[in-house]
Amino acid sequence: MTAMTATQTPTSLHAPVIGWFDQHARDLPWRRPEAGAWGVMVSEFMLQQTPVSRVLPVYEQWLARWPRPADLAAEPPGEAVRAWGRLGYPRRALRLHGAAQAITERHGGDVPSEHSQLLALPGIGEYTAAAVASFAYGQRHAVLDTNVRRVFARAATGIQYPPNATTAAERKLARALLPDEDERAARWAAATMELGALVCTAKNEDCTRCPIATQCAWRLAGKPEHQGPPRRGQTYAGTDRQVRGRLLAVLREAVAPVPQSALDAVWEEPAQRARALDGLVADGLVEPLPGGHYQLPLG
Repeated sequence: MTAMTATQTPTSLHAPVIGWFDQHARDLPWRRPEAGAWGVMVSEFMLQQTPVSRVLPVYEQWLARWPRPADLAAEPPGEAVRAWGRLGYPRRALRLHGAAQAITERHGGDVPSEHSQLLALPGIGEYTAAAVASFAYGQRHAVLDTNVRRVFARAATGIQYPPNATTAAERKLARALLPDEDERAARWAAATMELGALVCTAKNEDCTRCPIATQCAWRLAGKPEHQGPPRRGQTYAGTDRQVRGRLLAVLREAVAPVPQSALDAVWEEPAQRARALDGLVADGLVEPLPGGHYQLPLG
């Protein structure tokens, strides 16, 4: 992966992208000042592999119920799983609950501003720590989500899609592209993410709306087709993920422990159903009880 085209400089990209963002950024609740660092953190957990349209109603309900980390930490982890609803990948709910407990115990209930302290929280990786430090506290960090990686791959590297997993070369490029000033770097991080979400999308990119189309290495090269490994698909129907989702839906809606028979009714194939249930128990999302009953975790 090469860095940039001969005619590009980081500063030649900054102004048009940030200017576009100033004009076209969506008004999302986690971008408003009143969201605070906790609102930003909640949004980052929810938005992983989940579109904004599905996140919005759950996010609003979550913050209304748990406006501070300590409010969530005081509840059983199963309540986080219940409130997660149909967002998918429900282990994120458990991780967010664990992070809220650690914030309450270690930081007096305030989301820490130091990148190293964020990274030390359970369930928080490099991306989330950088995103919270940048979006909540206006710090200078390379924030590399799928949308940003795709924008950089096309604009600076000249390829259609980034590698399946983030590489050292991508991180080096992202650092090289960061504006020097903290506030502008944070704005750049948000702007490149929005550009990938709205214009430089995975399919049907709209180069006529792109503020850096005239500098885009991939477009200038004639948009060569992807030559790397096949891109991972997002299959769902018939998978263990679908079975897990149906089992969890029964438990989320129940006010008392659920008998095995109620879970057996959601999926016909017994081996796959048992495997999915075992996986939920192993992941800490479901708690088995004596007598063949199950519930969301209490502790």
